[in-house]
Amino acid sequence: MVDPALLDWLLDTDPALRWQVERDLADAPPEVWTATRARVATEGFGARLLALQDDDGQWAGGAFFPAGFAGPTDDDPGQPWTATTWSLNALREWGVDPAVLAGTVEKLAEHSRWEYDGSAYWGGEVDCCINGWTIANGAWLGADVSGLARWFVEHQMDEGGWNCEWETGSVRSSFHSTLNALKGVLAYEVATGGDDELRAARVAAQEYLLSRRLLHRATTGEIVGPWTTWFAYPFRSTYTALNATDWFRAAALHDGVAPDQRMAEAVGVVRGAQQADGRWLQGRRYPGRVWFDVDVPPGEPSPWLTFFALRVLRWWDESQSTA
Repeated sequence: MVDPALLDWLLDTDPALRWQVERDLADAPPEVWTATRARVATEGFGARLLALQDDDGQWAGGAFFPAGFAGPTDDDPGQPWTATTWSLNALREWGVDPAVLAGTVEKLAEHSRWEYDGSAYWGGEVDCCINGWTIANGAWLGADVSGLARWFVEHQMDEGGWNCEWETGSVRSSFHSTLNALKGVLAYEVATGGDDELRAARVAAQEYLLSRRLLHRATTGEIVGPWTTWFAYPFRSTYTALNATDWFRAAALHDGVAPDQRMAEAVGVVRGAQQADGRWLQGRRYPGRVWFDVDVPPGEPSPWLTFFALRVLRWWDESQSTA
């Protein structure tokens, strides 16, 4: 059970978060959380971001980068988070009804091109992270992204994962790239049913991470990187123990299986970050332009991170008690 005061704090949030709290922590009936979810398109974060869509279907005039972006500067460091892919990611993750974006698939097919090589938006790119987000967004909006499903099967590394640097010669899987690809592959499976080859690729990628207990190098056993414990929302493209365990929860529920016990250490990392008041703190803010902030500054209690962490722990603890 979630502490009632903590639950009230989580419910006193934007509809984009509130409906998920109602569904996954408060056990509200479907008619309650679906009504809240419907408000995302007309109130708060969702409505604000929808209003920023360009007439040609894009956001900020670009596919992955805003129009005119020439690279980070001292005054504007980091990856901008305002262009089409990032905006679609947010709207999808917040639960916006795809019907609200009617016509966007066709507009992006006509007007949006990847900055890397000018290729068509729904055909994807060479970067597996970008393709992961594109296959997820395409499946959500009803675009034909079946070619990307085949791309993931064909570009899987021997270790089982993926790496965005494959084109420059890397043959090693990446924690970051693999998780971002897995998110897209699972979203496509959920929306379309997928196929046996794609599911086999997903299972192999899961095994790549699970064999490393979601945290460790296979070669030395060391923690793969300090970023595993740098919890932040939005998750963006960075692998963390919280980002990974929340995805594994979604995959296990989709597959109807119990949690893999090799996740125990990563779940412990999530649990260990809980504060005395039951909340989790925002650990960092990824640099780069945003349309508007959707969570608290670093060091403050984060409703989003607290929600994701409590959802993971609830799923994990309930499974252990019934094992």
